[in-house]
Amino acid sequence: MRDLAVVIVSWNVRDLVLNAIRSLVDDLHHSALEAAIWLVDNASGDGTVEAVRAQFPQVRVIASAENLGFVRGNNAALRAMGFDGVAAPDELPRAVYLLNPDTITRPGATRILFDRLMRFSERSNERIGLVGARLSYEDGSFQHGAFRFPGLRQLWVEFFPTPGRWIEGGFNGRYPAPLTQGSAAFPVDFVLGATMMLRREVIQQVGLLDETFFMYCEEIDWAWRIHKAGWRVECVPAAQIVHLAGKSTGQARPQTTLHLWTSRLRLFEKHYPRWKQWAARSMIRVGMARKIRRLSDAPPALIEAYQQVIRLARD
Repeated sequence: MRDLAVVIVSWNVRDLVLNAIRSLVDDLHHSALEAAIWLVDNASGDGTVEAVRAQFPQVRVIASAENLGFVRGNNAALRAMGFDGVAAPDELPRAVYLLNPDTITRPGATRILFDRLMRFSERSNERIGLVGARLSYEDGSFQHGAFRFPGLRQLWVEFFPTPGRWIEGGFNGRYPAPLTQGSAAFPVDFVLGATMMLRREVIQQVGLLDETFFMYCEEIDWAWRIHKAGWRVECVPAAQIVHLAGKSTGQARPQTTLHLWTSRLRLFEKHYPRWKQWAARSMIRVGMARKIRRLSDAPPALIEAYQQVIRLARD
């Protein structure tokens, strides 16, 4: 039984993937962890599969003939490992680490996450089921990587004028800077999908990622289910990862805008009470109409995406 299986899902970001794997391999070499790396490539046309196989023959590559998206791509690897119930528990890795292709692993990060995940306190009966790293931008500046579950206040910030101190504070689901920029692990509602390490038992208990989310919000849904199952989710600032933020999804803005809001509506439907669903849909309709008025010179495809979101929020 391996300690860890790392899953990276890619789409037309060959150079980023190669850099991500290179930094990960270097970190794993010094970690003393028995680990396997899986790459699920979503029908890239830039030679990603060939380059990874040539430079990193130890990586297990699943070359999809179609774009599965983030969720189905990760689930394809999890099923291949045996998390669909085929493998016996002792044949599964002790932990699974979902890692974005636009990341650079800083030395020691993987081991720090793994050790924290495997920690158990009998005194407090803490069961840590999911951990995420501290993220930074390429220039070294801090990037939010852990958040509170989204509510109506975050929707307000998305669409309407809001004081800056509220945007970077608890009103918008942010955790206090001393926590996020410190060194001690702390409990959170969810961590960004760029780095998510989970215990084997958590996946066995709550199941795979929900494939009704093509992309976006799937990590929030997973964390919500993990909390409901009695597990703790933590951010571990001592583990540091550079996240080049949005290099993959930024390739198709109108399409990704539609994916984002389709997933958000699905998340609200799944986890909000009815009154809150109604309030959220109303805010989205008003907010999107406001965006359209303010961005009248935007590309027609983007305006159409906003209009389609309004239609979705009416359904």
